[in-house]
Amino acid sequence: MPAVSKGDGMRGLAVFISDIRNCKSKEAEVKRINKELANIRSKFKGDKALDGYSKKKYVCKLLFIFLLGHDIDFGHMEAVNLLSSNKYTEKQIGYLFISVLVNSNSDLIRLINNAIKNDLTSRNPTFMNLALHCIANVGSREMAEAFASEIPRILVAGDTMDSVKQSAALCLLRLNRTSPDLVPMGEWTARVVHLLNDQHLGVVTAATSLITTLAQKNPDDFKTSVSLAVARLSRIVTSASIDLQDYTYYFVAAPWLSVKLLRLLQSYPPPEDAALRSRLTECLETILNKAQEPPKSKKVQHSNAKNAVLFEAIALIIHHDSEPTLLVRACNQLGQFLQHRETNLRYLALESMCTLASSEFSHEAVKTHMETVINALKTERDVSVRQRAVDLLYAMCDRSNAKQIVAEMLSYLETADYSIREEIVLKVAILAEKYAVDYTWYVDTILNLIRIAGDYVSEEVWYRVIQIVINRDDVQGYAAKTVFEALQAPACHENLVKVGGYILGEFGNLIAGDSRSSPLVQFNLLHSKFHLCSVPTRALLLSAYIKFINLFPEVKATIQDVLRSDSQLRNADVELQQRAVEYLRLSCIASTDILATVLEEMPPFPERESSILAKLKKKKGPGKLPDMDDSRRSVNGSTEHSENTDTTNKGSTHSFTDVLNLNSTPSSGASLLIDVFSESSAPPAAIDVSEENFPRFVCKNNGVIYENQLLQIGLKSEYRQNLGRMYVFYGNKTSTQFLSFSSSSPPQLNVHPKAADPMIEGGAQMQQILNIECVSDFRDAPVLNIQFRYGGTLQNIAVKLPVMLNKFFQPTEMMSQDFFQRWKQLGAPQQEVQKIFKAKHPMDTEVTKAKILGFGVALLDGVDPNPANFVGAGVIHTKTTQVGCLLRLEPNMQAQMYRLTLRTSRDSVSQRLCELLSDQF
Repeated sequence: MPAVSKGDGMRGLAVFISDIRNCKSKEAEVKRINKELANIRSKFKGDKALDGYSKKKYVCKLLFIFLLGHDIDFGHMEAVNLLSSNKYTEKQIGYLFISVLVNSNSDLIRLINNAIKNDLTSRNPTFMNLALHCIANVGSREMAEAFASEIPRILVAGDTMDSVKQSAALCLLRLNRTSPDLVPMGEWTARVVHLLNDQHLGVVTAATSLITTLAQKNPDDFKTSVSLAVARLSRIVTSASIDLQDYTYYFVAAPWLSVKLLRLLQSYPPPEDAALRSRLTECLETILNKAQEPPKSKKVQHSNAKNAVLFEAIALIIHHDSEPTLLVRACNQLGQFLQHRETNLRYLALESMCTLASSEFSHEAVKTHMETVINALKTERDVSVRQRAVDLLYAMCDRSNAKQIVAEMLSYLETADYSIREEIVLKVAILAEKYAVDYTWYVDTILNLIRIAGDYVSEEVWYRVIQIVINRDDVQGYAAKTVFEALQAPACHENLVKVGGYILGEFGNLIAGDSRSSPLVQFNLLHSKFHLCSVPTRALLLSAYIKFINLFPEVKATIQDVLRSDSQLRNADVELQQRAVEYLRLSCIASTDILATVLEEMPPFPERESSILAKLKKKKGPGKLPDMDDSRRSVNGSTEHSENTDTTNKGSTHSFTDVLNLNSTPSSGASLLIDVFSESSAPPAAIDVSEENFPRFVCKNNGVIYENQLLQIGLKSEYRQNLGRMYVFYGNKTSTQFLSFSSSSPPQLNVHPKAADPMIEGGAQMQQILNIECVSDFRDAPVLNIQFRYGGTLQNIAVKLPVMLNKFFQPTEMMSQDFFQRWKQLGAPQQEVQKIFKAKHPMDTEVTKAKILGFGVALLDGVDPNPANFVGAGVIHTKTTQVGCLLRLEPNMQAQMYRLTLRTSRDSVSQRLCELLSDQF
């Protein structure tokens, strides 16, 4: 509300406000307000016409009364009349009243729209600003229908003043958020991008906010904004604070604009143009460098502005996930914040590092901060920071540190806040299963979990341990022994009794040879817990008892007595009564052979998606795409993979073939993606194939392969020998359902797809699993064809899937002598391919190592006489044959060139591998 002074004709308002403030009680205030309302009503209805400033004064009083919490049911017409005034203060109060009190269903909307239209066409910048502010504040659909086509013209007109351009951009942004379908995309979209070059930084800031929102909806229309945003960002980060004096905030040049530009760049993949990409990299390096400089001010505003730009820059580095050097530097910078005295910085650092941990380039760098994160888990006062520390430990976990991280999380669980205990339990259960090399450790971990936080162990967790024990012969005896010992504690959680009852019922015979765990001792131990348990657990124990009769005939009479007791046969619960009657009758009339058949050991559970992982994702809330942190190349070139399915098999040998379920015979005409979503299997019409992101996947296995305004397709893949598994994630970016969703591809590889839903809800995602078998060496990658209906229109999309020959590499370690011996054996001219090429990217040793390892071969140190050269070895595995491969990469730093030499036992393989690898440098 405008300031009130004695000489501006608003003295009556000042007196009224003073009277209200001096009221001693609520009743006195209401009485004074009612008196004033009656006075204003009489003035409005009086025969004498009010002049402009009187209307302004009374409308201002009504506005003040409304802000005090009282209803106002008159005065709207008088406020509308003020809009036609030529005086700024009167027009301002009229627009303010309308913005606050007039709703979109009002009968006055047409009059208001006419007044706004007159002000927009007046070319008076002050009046145009007032009108634009009103449209943005009201933001109704009626306003959008009336002005959505007019505001873009004002925005891009050459004679529009800077202050009006700012207001127009922000007004259009508001209408796009409230009524996106009414904002037309026309020729103005190309012109609005050039506002990023405007001399007035206020216009650039407003335009960047608008373009960022519009680019998320129609990225192709605003793709040209990337180069302009990089150029503007470069000018800001390299300028001295005095160059942008009006937009420098506590020695930080244009921090809000910098943040918005960095956020705009996150709407697009890394620039393809090498010069532009290099300039953006320089900008990000400069921001990281400035973070290391001593602060120019001790005030908190300086550090807040500086860190806001830094965190947004790190978010862009993570989004691009293509510059290993920047990713590692960002990780180190965040690591410094982990021990900062400011709680918010520690929280943000932990949150950003969770995302960094999913990148194959920075995962190892994140792991170096493990001790600091564990310390934060133990010492942090703020529960939200502790929760982020748990998230980060979960994200950085791999085979090398799984036991330590799980132990720390179990230790923290004993004192953890109740609000996050269930989430920690789920994460411990997932990590223990995912990285269990020794399944006895897995069993111990889950039993500890139940002991420490039994109330928070969901059914999914103890179901899962049962599945794994049943599917693995090598752990069944240990599991039976361990649960038997755990059940001897005076107080056992009911979930432990469930696990114990199930495992002893199935495998109690494996420990029955010890007199300390004889059949009768096992039965008495379980039955001692019976009266303390709920009905479902008692039902499970009764099933365990009948299993005992089959396993241990010597305790048959004892168990029959229990089943025959009144407490069982006449139990008030019909389920327990029925089980007791049927089990007793079965044990009495069935022969030994029939009992053995009916009560035989449970068969192995089929492969299925882990319900624990699904529960965790549901608890954390659905994302547009899941974190791609389950598949990472380790430094030796092998693949660490997460099984979202039950990956254990009957027997102690871990069979990757069985894991991928490729032993089953594929249906005739099986293709890479059979039409598993709908009944119609007609191939889609020929369309342009998207290959834009294909080269990025040569040395990495996960990321976003395709994205437009409707659909995002993400991949994560894992390979072992000639077998692979690819998870394809379809993310619906709209608020509308995709109907009749289907996908297919040519039959180039043996593939066993998993069926999924034919419909994707708005804002939701769907996953499809592809099990891949490489039959022989190949050149062309398969194409994924996708069809779905959106808004009644059939959409066709074709994407080249990153299934390349090098994905079926197994790294091979060699001594120097073996390498050169093999190198000579592959000396035939057709077996060698050599290529000399110019470096496309900065020549960085660590980046080169990471790319060669990501390519799939083992990096051999100390083999080449020149330590600057890179030597690698590996074997391509197909179903029919194996192809050995040796490579040598010789960088010339001065000439900025490489020489790549490949020797394999098959010329077609040499040629294809050379093409794939040379494009990465």
